[in-house]
Amino acid sequence: MNMHTFWLCFVPLFIAADSIGALPVFIAITERVKRHELPKLIVISGITASLVGLLFVFIGEWILRLMGITVADFMVAGGSMLFVISLGDLVTFEKATRRLHAEEIGPVPVGVPLIVGPGVLTTVMLLVKEYGFVMTTAALIANVIAACIIFSSHGIIIRLVGKNGTKIISKVASLFLAAIAVMIVRKGIFIILQR
Repeated sequence: MNMHTFWLCFVPLFIAADSIGALPVFIAITERVKRHELPKLIVISGITASLVGLLFVFIGEWILRLMGITVADFMVAGGSMLFVISLGDLVTFEKATRRLHAEEIGPVPVGVPLIVGPGVLTTVMLLVKEYGFVMTTAALIANVIAACIIFSSHGIIIRLVGKNGTKIISKVASLFLAAIAVMIVRKGIFIILQR
């Protein structure tokens, strides 16, 4: 495995997932769950997130072809969507897609969209085109595992950085995601202009 390529896939997905920034939301929606049930909940959520993500890894290209969409078209649209998501995260204190009731736990909303949301799914489809199935799949699974570890260690992380710290990390991550989105749009436009 080419580690450089792996990290090029892993980092955008990690930023798009924003598991550290999602910690306060995770705590809020799992506060009614018994402590001994949390590990099972995290495992189920991780499996759900992996399956949904892998579905987009392997049928994303087929969906594009079916709809007559080129890779460049998807890069511009996907990059624009990522930019809007990151901009929304930067100017709000809570992600709109994560305003969920505490009792609605399990595969939804923890697996989807908390671990694997629209930003991750869009990023996955773009990374497949750029780096291929193997690296994207490896980076996706690694990100799901990382999210599960972060959620499992939520008590320690909150004590270390505090609730305000998680918000700051989330904002910085959103800024990097916005920059990545601009890069994706730029590459898409460049491909279109070369036709």
